[in-house]
Amino acid sequence: MKKLLLFLFLGFNVVASAQISPIQADRPDQTETPAIVPKGMFQLESGFSYQKENANNSTWALPSALWKYGVNENFELRLITELETENSETEKYSGLRPILIGCKIKICEEKGIIPKTSFIGHMSVPKAASSKYKTDFYAPEFRFTMQHTLSDKFSLSYNLGSEWDGFTAEPTFIYTLTTGYSISEKLGSYVEVFGFAPQTQTADHSFDGGITYLINDNFMLDLSAGVGLTENAPDYYTALGFSFRM
Repeated sequence: MKKLLLFLFLGFNVVASAQISPIQADRPDQTETPAIVPKGMFQLESGFSYQKENANNSTWALPSALWKYGVNENFELRLITELETENSETEKYSGLRPILIGCKIKICEEKGIIPKTSFIGHMSVPKAASSKYKTDFYAPEFRFTMQHTLSDKFSLSYNLGSEWDGFTAEPTFIYTLTTGYSISEKLGSYVEVFGFAPQTQTADHSFDGGITYLINDNFMLDLSAGVGLTENAPDYYTALGFSFRM
């Protein structure tokens, strides 16, 4: 028994002394980070949001959740679930949107003008959803995530990619561009522009910003809000969430 207790004590100290950087999350901005969850760790990023589409329609995410697991230093597994409530002039309905299964793969570390880069890919499962949200086909989405370190406090990040809606073969192109600023060791902030460009429709563009607060290296809170820049973009949104790993 003493040997077992000694083994567990030594093992705990080894884990506790390991140098693991503070948690990095894909929320709250639309720009996803190239950082990979450390090997052997689970990470949950979850939050609640309200989006006003226009004068007659609004959407609640109650909640959305991104589940991650670090397989090794170059690869993480990902699962996205989202419970949603939609309100319109004529009806109100709630349910689970199609579950997304995917991964993030590290491509390269930052070196000079070359940004830190990763690839994120997901596939939505059409039948793994409430009846109102089921799609006709499996729908892929992907993006390349890039990040530059400008100084000890400033960073520049951007994403480029595409997604499909599960009903047609037409893609929607995605772009994001964000500047992050570290106000203090625990408090961070960002401002961002992002947009979606359907193949056969007019693109919409939005602007948002937010703050993050690091409770400890494995737990972070966030608050964000955004507004539409074009007439066909959602009027505005607000979001509150958290991220933790274990």
